[in-house]
Parts: sequence; structure tokens; C-alpha cells
Amino acid sequence: MTFENENDVEVGETLPPMTEHAVSVSLPTWKANVAYEEGEEWVLSKMKTGYPRFFIHKSIERFAVDIVEKFGKTGERAILFPSHATASRCLEFFNRQAPELNRQHVRILDLVPEAEKARSEELAIISPKISALLFPQENFSIAKAFWQHSGEGISSRRAEFCHNLFKEGILVDLATLSDSSRFCKGPRRYQKKISVDISNSVDKPNGTAETQDPTQFVEERFGRNLDLSLTANAKLAVRRRIAGSLTADVGLPEALTLEKDIERTRKVADFSDDDVYLYPCGMNAIFSTHRNALATKGQLKSIVYGFPYIDTLKVTEKFGPGCLFYGFGSSEELDDLEKRLESGERFLALFTEFPGNPLLRSPDLERIRSLADKYDFYVVIDETIGNFLNVNVLPYGDIIVSSLTKVFSGDSNVMGGSLVLSPKGKHYATLKRRWEQDYEDNHWAEDSIFLERNSRDFVSRIERTNANAETICNVLRTHPRVKQVNYPKYSDTKHFYDKCRTPNGGYGGLLSATFHTKEDAVVFFDNLDTVKGPSLGTNFTLSSPYVILAHYGELDWCASWGVDANLVRFSVGLEETSKLVKIFSHALEAISD
Repeated sequence: MTFENENDVEVGETLPPMTEHAVSVSLPTWKANVAYEEGEEWVLSKMKTGYPRFFIHKSIERFAVDIVEKFGKTGERAILFPSHATASRCLEFFNRQAPELNRQHVRILDLVPEAEKARSEELAIISPKISALLFPQENFSIAKAFWQHSGEGISSRRAEFCHNLFKEGILVDLATLSDSSRFCKGPRRYQKKISVDISNSVDKPNGTAETQDPTQFVEERFGRNLDLSLTANAKLAVRRRIAGSLTADVGLPEALTLEKDIERTRKVADFSDDDVYLYPCGMNAIFSTHRNALATKGQLKSIVYGFPYIDTLKVTEKFGPGCLFYGFGSSEELDDLEKRLESGERFLALFTEFPGNPLLRSPDLERIRSLADKYDFYVVIDETIGNFLNVNVLPYGDIIVSSLTKVFSGDSNVMGGSLVLSPKGKHYATLKRRWEQDYEDNHWAEDSIFLERNSRDFVSRIERTNANAETICNVLRTHPRVKQVNYPKYSDTKHFYDKCRTPNGGYGGLLSATFHTKEDAVVFFDNLDTVKGPSLGTNFTLSSPYVILAHYGELDWCASWGVDANLVRFSVGLEETSKLVKIFSHALEAISD
């Protein structure tokens, strides 16, 4: 059988190719993934981008360099944040990691629009401000660790927009301004009762509201005539989609006039989209959850249950008194936890994924909820992999987090995260008060417009990826050289998944496989004609030697938790099913030769 590769993307190219704000990057061979982790120049020199929390986008770095050139000292570097509060948290992290550095060495510079120079009607809505943390360049690893773990950093679109303001002299040092010159920033919250103007987004007589393409008007350089009045409406539409009350694939003006989708709204009494909060990325939602949990309960250890995404564990280890890690996600570990609780140990919160990444195992949420109610700890569930159309985990959690960067967006060109408070939880009133006091809306306006547009066909995409993933799973399971396929439908934890599965829900678009030998894994991966790189949930099938890429420095530790270094993870896309079958069958044939 002849087979032509259609997805040969050069190492270091953005995924999708030639996409300025892409959130994935091509690492097309096993060798390229290892070389990236080992810092080999033939890969690093070609990297046009990377996953945004691990790779500081070049537009962000250019802006940081210009800030240091104007305001910094010799030998300094800067890292950029969307607000003074977020930069202050990085400063606190610096103080803990390098207490020998004083305020002369590490300091915050706040850049805001000067009222006299700014076009205030436009900029009042978008609130373009930057807080830069300046520090000695030899301490960059501290700043980079905070950036990665917390997700607090700015987006590449914010950097690009604000950098142009900076070069035009509109964005200036806040400390140099008099009170009368200070620009009034936009609203802290985006509650619909104060900031959403549906009349601004309905069809105009000339049809301009519906015919103008957001992709076109958002991606132009500064000086463009942005329809920034769409920002608040876009955020509301996104929050309604996360709530499950907006599922129609329609334009923004019509979306905000539709009756709520009662069938898909999350099934918890008194739940509304006012309990949904947007964040710059999913990890920032997790970081904020942990930070606010500590603020309401005090310095208690957390529990991380099930093998987690890497930075969830790092957040609980580095930003508090530590955690109790149950990496298998087993019933025996819950037995151990129950014994500890019965003996008097107390915990802050239990963090878990539903299902887990990359083993796709599902935790026993019913038992976890019972323990939490009895022994008074928060339950935090990351539903990124399952997503709310497939599973309803809200009845079991106090806080539900998700990465909107993934399947909710699909287009791999914008970051976002969400957090949902459950009104059913006994801690709801405490948590709601805390979020109303602490929450900053730092999701950049242009990113929100893209996220809203990308997520309109969320429902139909989920149905397609569910079906495609099940088919690919069956192709892999029948091959003798495949050791194990990990997928919720075929896991020994399927009954826990099914307890939360919605009436029309499937088992998701993510699966992984291991092989009997490393050689087979490498040959299969290198012959698999999909694009290959970090992230998941893209509209195109995306493959990765996940453990190599996420845990290269701790492979033995992963193996101790049953996570094979030679695991290959597949995020299945929207391609024609028969085509995907041919692609995976061809790669399997390569290891049979």
C-alpha cells in the first residue's frame, strides 16, 4: 500500500503552521523530542514558538527587552504580568527562593496608558496595562518557574498590543504620572449586570456587526478600529458555554438573545453563569484555586489524587506547606486517606483530574465527596479531559477547573482557563465571598474574542472527536505489538466515569498507548502521519511522546507510578474517520515489518 505523508511539519514550526499566536509547536520525531528536552541546538534554534507557559513567546520577550532597555540596569531581565497583583505574587516567590535579593535587585514597574495620549473610549474597555518584574538575569530560572507553574504571565496578543502602545509613548511608568494623568482602568469584574451591552452587538441595519470578520479586525496592528465593545459580550458568551446554557453554533449577537439550553446546563440547583470565572489559562485557574483555598482555610497540606498534569503537583508542593500524593488514584489510596483523616489529620483540598492525563483513569468522585463532607476539605476537579458535555462532575466538586486552551477552543491559537464554583457545596458561601474579593479578570480582550469565536461549534466537535477516538482506540487495541491502550471506556475505572457521564456523553478525544519495546514505540511514532507536539484538544489530531516531553527529568519517578516512559499520547481531531484509521494502521504496519 502506498502512503503519502501529509503532516510533515518542520521541527520548530508553529502548530498550526504559520500561526502567529499558536499554542503548539512541531516536534515531529522521537529524536526531536529528546533533543528538545536535552537542549540540543539543532532543535532549540528552530523553535518559532512553544507551549506558552513553557516557552515565552517572542513577542513577549521583545517587549521585555525594550522595557529593560528603557527602565532597567545593566545585567537585568524582565518578565511581564497583566497586573500589579500578579507581579507581586512573582515577587513574593522571588523573596522565598532568593531571600538574599532586596528591592534594589527585584522590583515591579507598572506601565499604564497616559490619559492625555490615550484614546480613552477604546482603551477604557480593554484596559491595556503591564506590570514588569525586573531582576538580575542570572535569576531568570526563578521567574520562569513562577511563570510556568502559576500561569500568571501575559498572553502574546496582550504583549503585541501593549508593546505598540509603549513604542508610541502611550504606555508609561505609573510612578511618573500625576493623579489627573492616570488612565481610568476598565471594570474589575465582567458581571453581566454592569458590563454587557447586548444592544451593542445586535445586527445593525447595514449588517456591519455580522459581516465584519473578528479574525480580520483583531489581528491587524495597533491603529486598527477594533470593535472593543464586543469584549464583554464575548466573555459572557464564553461563560454561558462553560455553564452549558449556550450550546448553539451561532454568531455572538444571536447567541446572547437565545433562551438557555436547559438540557445541557450543569445539573446543580441554583447554578448560573455568575459562578463561572475566566482565567488567562487553565493552570492559572488551578493556581488561583490553591491560593484562595489557603486564604480561607489556612496553611494545610493538599492532596493530589491520581497521576496528574505536572504543574498541578508543583503548585501544591511549591506554594504552600506541601501535599500528600496518591499517584495511582486507587481505592487503596483512598483507604489510606480515610485512615489518616480518622486519626485526626486535616487537609486543605483534594485535587484530581477527571479523567487523568495521560492514563485516562477516573477517580471515585462519590467516595471522595463523602470523605470531603465528613472531614471538611475542598474537592477540586479538573474536567479538561472529560469536558462538561461528556461528564457532569459539578455535583461532586466544590471547584471545577478547566483549560479552555484545549478542546473548548480547538484552534490551537488562544489560551484560556475557567473556574466554576458549585452552589451545592457547603463551602460555597465562603468561596464565593473570597472570589468576589480577590478575582481579577486578566483574560486579554482580544483573546476573549478569539475564544468565543473558536468555541461556537464546541458541541459538534466534541461529538466528532468522541467517535474518532473510540475508533482509533479499537484499531490500537487489536494490534499484538501494542502493550496497553488507555481510554476511559476500557479502563478498570470505567464505572466511575459512567457515574458522571451525561445522557449523550462519550469518552472524550484523548487516549494513550504503550508498546512492548521502546523500539516499537519509536518506529510507530516516527511513522505516524499526524502532526506532533505539545497540547491537546486541537481540531487536528496531535500526537506526543508525552512522558518524554512532560517528565524527561523524572522518568524513574513516573515509572514508579505506573507511567511508562515510552507512552504515546493521541489527541484525536476532526479528520474523516476512515482517513485516521489508515494513518494509524500504516504506523502499526511499520512496527510489524
